[in-house]
Order: sequence, then structure tokens, then C-alpha cells
Amino acid sequence: MAAGNAKSGAAANETDRELVFTRVYDATRELVFKMWTDPKHVVHWWGPEGFTTTIHDMDVRPGGVWRFVMHGPDGVDYQNRIVYLEIVKPERLVYKHDPEKGSEPVNFQVTVTFFEQAGKTTLTMRMFFPSNAAREFVVKKYGAVEGAKQTLGRLAEHLANNSGEGW
Repeated sequence: MAAGNAKSGAAANETDRELVFTRVYDATRELVFKMWTDPKHVVHWWGPEGFTTTIHDMDVRPGGVWRFVMHGPDGVDYQNRIVYLEIVKPERLVYKHDPEKGSEPVNFQVTVTFFEQAGKTTLTMRMFFPSNAAREFVVKKYGAVEGAKQTLGRLAEHLANNSGEGW
């Protein structure tokens, strides 16, 4: 099954055990990669529309951990823990969502690639789940497809507002 949103510039594909999202940004891949890995920027765009994010730790290196809380517009907090597996600057990030003890066991691995052509960057985010049931759980309970599209849209807005020198 495939779904697209030409208006937002984001496309999503769903297969049995994965979700794949692609978006083209009017920015170099170095800048897009920095916005994805620098907590000073991530805090401004991470999460669906209406969410805010508090970052506790963000150690972007293989074996490093990113701990953060996504605050929903309804007042619900979502604890998150990511462990970085591979970093190839500015081309690729691989990490696993590895929940904190006591939180809901939502496990998946993500590969983000950054491909630049003619000053624009195509970002592809692949979320791979251990089973179809795990993927369906995240899609239905957390609205993962729409949430990911909105998150990538918020990144586009942040890039548009922060693409000047010094970023």
C-alpha cells in the first residue's frame, strides 16, 4: 500500500514490516543532517504538529543514546530512548528505538539517508519493525504515518526559517 501527500512534499510507503517516508528539502544535505543531529535544532521541530520536545541527552555517535520526552498537545508525555547504531556524516543515520524501562515496549529500527542533488536533499526515513503486528500497533495507536509526515514537515519549516549563515 502506498500513500502520498504531494501538497506537503512527503510520501509514505507501507510494507509488511516497515514504514518508509521520503521528503525533498531545499537545503544541502550537510544542513539537513545538522538539523537532524544537533539538539539545539531538533528541539524545535521533532514530533507531530502540536507537540513539543524536551531533550535530556543526545549523544550522536555509534552506541550513543538520545533520551527525550515528546509532550502531546493533550498533556500526555511520551518517554523515548534511541540508541545510535551507525553514523555516516552527512549521509546516513541508523538507530533503534529502545524504550525506557517501565514504558510501552515499542521497538523498531530506523535508517535515515540524506541524498543531495542540485542543492536539494532527498531524505528517506525507513522504520523497520520486528513484525507486522508491531508496525500495525504503532500505526494505529500512535498515528505513526501522519505523525512522521508532520514531523518531516516541521523540519522543512525549521530549515526554511534557519537556513542562513552560521547554521
